[in-house]
Amino acid sequence: MQGPTPTARDNPVSLVLTNLRKRYDAPDGSSLSVLDVPAFELGDGEHVGLVGASGSGKTTLLHAIAGLLDLDEGRIDLTVEDGRVIDIASLSEARRDVVRGRYLGYVFQTHHLLSGFTALGNVLLGMSFTGRRPDRAWAEHLLGEVGLSDRLHYRPGKLSVGQQQRVAVARALANRPRLVLADEPTGALDADNARQVLDLMRSLCREVNAALLIVTHDRDIAAQLQRVVELSRINRAARPGQSRRPAVV
Repeated sequence: MQGPTPTARDNPVSLVLTNLRKRYDAPDGSSLSVLDVPAFELGDGEHVGLVGASGSGKTTLLHAIAGLLDLDEGRIDLTVEDGRVIDIASLSEARRDVVRGRYLGYVFQTHHLLSGFTALGNVLLGMSFTGRRPDRAWAEHLLGEVGLSDRLHYRPGKLSVGQQQRVAVARALANRPRLVLADEPTGALDADNARQVLDLMRSLCREVNAALLIVTHDRDIAAQLQRVVELSRINRAARPGQSRRPAVV
């Protein structure tokens, strides 16, 4: 399958967002703005925490970056190997699927593992979406790095919640992504497990030189990252009094 057509860029960045906008029609006929992001950059290999309250557009922003929803306008430039840049927002849904499978990792608040597959099987399945042959040795290495080398053949139901989330982290790194997106990845964990999962995620991202973007309401989690950004500073739709716009814009 032919990949997206890239453009050139010299800046040492992994992700550049430019003029992202997403609106939904409200029942009263007005337009509800959920994303209004003029600009945001994530450095190559940088680990950043986006902090925001519930309803501030955290998940919507990650879904947009991952190509899981259509924007009204804007660019999402992802730098991949050899300095090539792909504007995810301009791609068709099928081509976004290719980019997401090859270059992005995603860690959800809950693990979203397939119950019929073992820990190893879930990681290998994550590799299958690139069209490449699954690398069993790499999958086993990742599970070993998250402390589950003795749980390779356990199904999720036989693992603790913390262990399940570790499998999810390993799966997100399965394809050596350029960027890992994490949506409240420690929200369902106690403090000790949360710290361990975050440390493992950061360690694996450093191993493959992936940038990491975590959205969270937990400031203690965000404070452990290289940079912390208030979501309301970059998403104007999250600011008080800015969420409603006229129906015709």
